[in-house]
Amino acid sequence: MSKSRLSLLTCAAALAALTASAAIADSHEDQSSVTISPPIAEKREHTYTHHGITISDPYDWLYDKSYPEIDDEDVLDYIRAENTYFEAQMEPQAALTESLFTEMRGRIKEDDSSVPQRMGEYLYWSEFDEGAQYRKHYRKGLEDGADAVLILDENVMAEGQEYFRLGALSISQNGRFMAYSTDTSGAERYTARIMDLQTGEMLADEIPNLRSNLTWVAGDTALVYGPSSENWRTLEARLHVIGTPVSDDVVLYKEEDESFGVGAGLSAQEDYLIISTGDNETSEVRFVSAADPTAPLTLVKPRQTGVEYGVDIREGEMFIWTNDDHINFRLAKAALETPGNWETVLQGSDEFYLTDFDLFETFFVTEGRLNGLDQVQIRTYDAPLDARPIAFPEASYDAGLSNNPEYDQTVLRLSYESMVTPDSDYDYDVASASLELLKQQEIPSGYDASLYTTQRIEIEARDGTMVPVSIVMRKDRAEILAAQGIEGPGPLHLYAYGAYGYAVPPGFSTTRLSLVDRGFAYAIAHIRGGDDLGRRWYLQGKGLERTNTFNDFVDAGRGLIAQGFTAEGMVTASGGSAGGELMGAIVNQDPAQYGAIVSHVPFVDVLNTMLNADLPLTPGEWQEWGNPIESKEAFAYILSYSPYDQVTAQDYPPMMVTAGLNDPRVTYWEPAKWVALLRDQKTDDNVLVMKTNMGAGHGGQSGRWNSLRETAEEFAFILWQMGMTEGGE
Repeated sequence: MSKSRLSLLTCAAALAALTASAAIADSHEDQSSVTISPPIAEKREHTYTHHGITISDPYDWLYDKSYPEIDDEDVLDYIRAENTYFEAQMEPQAALTESLFTEMRGRIKEDDSSVPQRMGEYLYWSEFDEGAQYRKHYRKGLEDGADAVLILDENVMAEGQEYFRLGALSISQNGRFMAYSTDTSGAERYTARIMDLQTGEMLADEIPNLRSNLTWVAGDTALVYGPSSENWRTLEARLHVIGTPVSDDVVLYKEEDESFGVGAGLSAQEDYLIISTGDNETSEVRFVSAADPTAPLTLVKPRQTGVEYGVDIREGEMFIWTNDDHINFRLAKAALETPGNWETVLQGSDEFYLTDFDLFETFFVTEGRLNGLDQVQIRTYDAPLDARPIAFPEASYDAGLSNNPEYDQTVLRLSYESMVTPDSDYDYDVASASLELLKQQEIPSGYDASLYTTQRIEIEARDGTMVPVSIVMRKDRAEILAAQGIEGPGPLHLYAYGAYGYAVPPGFSTTRLSLVDRGFAYAIAHIRGGDDLGRRWYLQGKGLERTNTFNDFVDAGRGLIAQGFTAEGMVTASGGSAGGELMGAIVNQDPAQYGAIVSHVPFVDVLNTMLNADLPLTPGEWQEWGNPIESKEAFAYILSYSPYDQVTAQDYPPMMVTAGLNDPRVTYWEPAKWVALLRDQKTDDNVLVMKTNMGAGHGGQSGRWNSLRETAEEFAFILWQMGMTEGGE
């Protein structure tokens, strides 16, 4: 709503590591002779008891108790041994990985740029130079012939860094100052700096250890930011005045509930600072004049468990998005003098799921989903019920507002794509209701949308719920498979996330083509846990209904098999973080369905993590998963599905697992413990590998080519396991 301006190691494991190193060298001479034993993690007796239930956890020692410092050499040696084993196993597929990387890179316009957008007295955009890993950021004046000025070069900032990520980037309202933050470890602890764009001078100000946006206030003399606690929690909104020591920064708001997180932004006209706090189901908002941010904050409405709300302000009137009387949210308004007295503007609807709104000078925009499809609606303040939806050309797509920083915007920037249509930038003229295509993602190596077909089907889950599935494939898929000697329906890759109300959009992917062009069907399962079909869809996949998410995915795959899209053992699947948890649950439940699984930074040790209130994000996650510390019911339910706790002696499909040593979201020991237990329990000889990025976090390696190479590695693993390595082993 509020718009910011830019805004264990054993001897066996040690021996395995040495053997793996030797095998890598030998494999260059004779790949067929690569026989390497995986690292075997030592079992160390460890039990704990909650609610009268005792759990054995022999791999607990992989959790370095000095975390976030990771200095236990047994732990590090085991992780390094797994990395060495991974490299040895993937070495025979090096040529395939390189081939995939080359073709994926060939689909990317290397010297690409974003479409300039006006903000204040300048146009802003970013560019990639050919071959560069990171972006350059530019601006120029609005006058004809104005020169482009480089204001930030991420490539220079990333020099010498194993990892680099730009966080916040915020331009002051007068256009003079630029505040930005960077992370050079992947641990999501950012450091902010300020540049005077008139002189090019870097100011002495340096704000360390933050995890938030940077919001300009007080006539561009100060910044509001959120510092990170020792446990990665953002519990404060602080004010930093330019030129003063960080130690003098003022706490504008402090949250006492450690399960909540604090954020700040500006109102539509940038005249109010809005400070929000909340968890995954409850919100509370305060506001104050942006010109006088240290004045007393005004509370909009006290928090009420289960009630979410967000606010924006224009022309002295507040607008509120809330689920207080309807699960799919309503839009209300209130006077600033009585901000808790809400009057309905748009009633909640069983059909239309209201997800967001944006206020502009002469109109406002509502966004949401109708029957699972994105909607962007133009409305006027004097007749808000008369929505004018923007029409989009395809039956299934991903569309929404893009960057629209100006209050007096009359032309809206939109983004649009589908599973067959590349990412497209449009301008929508509100007065004439006309769309203008500004740019469509260019694919230098070539792309012909007419070669592909996409459809959206529904598959019945075991409880009778109809689960939408979006599918893309080549029209000549049968011929492609036949040319490879594959009879029958062929392989299908199934992807989902299924948590936190995040709806995986049916969007475009250039990397996905490397599977689809080889005869894969690619499907996205819109399972419960996301909010694809409304807020209730999300709630039916969280807390004590979490297993609906896993069942939906398994049943979607079984349904795709039944409909002839693929066959048992030819479904490959991937997911990350909570989607990695999904991967762990489905292989415990129905391992025979899958030919290969890739699980990125998987949240698989759910019970132990939710029992550890000292971990970075645990208190804020209890609303999503349940609190097993206080609730015996939650304890038993999480135990019943937690992938790590449910590993059993059975055959598992080939699996590739990734982790980040510096990951504060899903700590490295979750995948490490899971892989160690799988190695001990599984009854098959299928490949199981784990790769830990030693200098990165939750998102894997930084830089567009480094990230792309990891995707190529993932696809090489999948193709290898499906016997589609184009002559490789």
